[in-house]
Amino acid sequence: MTEAVVTDAAVPARRVRVIGAGRAGGSFAAALAAAGWTVHGPLNRTDDIAGAADGVDLVLICVSDRAVAEVAALIEPSPLVVVAHIAGSLGLDVLASHPRRGAVHPLVSLPDAALGATRLDGAWFAVAGDGLDSAQLIDAIVATLHGRSFAIADADRAAYHAAACVAANHLVALLGQVERVAASTGAPFEAYLDLVRGAVENVAAVGPAAALTGPAARGDLATIERHLAAIDPSERPAYEALADQARRLVGRVA
Repeated sequence: MTEAVVTDAAVPARRVRVIGAGRAGGSFAAALAAAGWTVHGPLNRTDDIAGAADGVDLVLICVSDRAVAEVAALIEPSPLVVVAHIAGSLGLDVLASHPRRGAVHPLVSLPDAALGATRLDGAWFAVAGDGLDSAQLIDAIVATLHGRSFAIADADRAAYHAAACVAANHLVALLGQVERVAASTGAPFEAYLDLVRGAVENVAAVGPAAALTGPAARGDLATIERHLAAIDPSERPAYEALADQARRLVGRVA
């Protein structure tokens, strides 16, 4: 176990133990230390976490969604300590053995600990807390990371997380298709990335429906058919599915 302390007179004294030594745990540990928290950990799978709540204000569980309940159950409950997780798809019920519970999911990709720590600064967070004290401590995380937050009810967290996966994971997978199809023509992938950046800026400016251009938006089925005939058969299902979604966006299909 390691400990990192950064002092800052503008930041209240806060003590957190991070559980999970992967990308997320490393990112939160580094970001919170830089923001003025006393950070214990992150702990890994070989550490004894039964006493993780000793000597801290917050235990932050930064493990995969499927492991959160198991990890939380190994920690001895404390009436004074908030136990929180960063899982996007889970509610507070997975922390049921603890009297003070919270959740703080960063709506940002954390590719590694160093880059993740910088990404957390100023990020959006989906938050939850089971009481005023818990909510205030979760809010303190967001505030010291200069972030913005919104509350998501337990019943809505799976749908919220699905939207996050579409926004990040599915977009990355789609860009993988762009890279493959572009490579077959000799066109540089970097040129398409500039197109993507412009499209995202357009969505931010006018919204998805108004930003949509191209054959699906125009109802140009002949061009879509030429596209499908030109690309590798393995690429057609994804193209057809997204063309249908584009037509749905502009009201051309139900």
